[in-house]
Amino acid sequence: MAGEMSAELAAFLGERHLATLVTLRADGSPHAVPVGFTYADGVARVITSARSVKVANLRRDTRVSLTQVDGRRWVSLAGIAAVHDDHGRVATAVAMYAQRYRPPRPNPERVVIEIDVRQVLCNSSLR
Repeated sequence: MAGEMSAELAAFLGERHLATLVTLRADGSPHAVPVGFTYADGVARVITSARSVKVANLRRDTRVSLTQVDGRRWVSLAGIAAVHDDHGRVATAVAMYAQRYRPPRPNPERVVIEIDVRQVLCNSSLR
């Protein structure tokens, strides 16, 4: 990830908020959906179903953006995503999600989208 993260930004990324995940459709147009996510050590994680549109989009084009907004505070994490169905990676992501939000419903087709964050943009109060 580019640069050091301020304590304010790290705290904001730990608060319970949803975000908007943007992937690219086959025609290049944006596909934006609300998601819960977690962030640690330069990696943002989103749990989802293997049959979701966002997963299909990421299998074609790995570029992604994730934006969390709360009033005047906002952060956008952009990077390269990979979809994993490995049990260990999915279990780690589920545990992190449960800690930030609540335990997710059971989903035998669950995968984790791991975003290698390459760019962080945020409002000035979080820098």
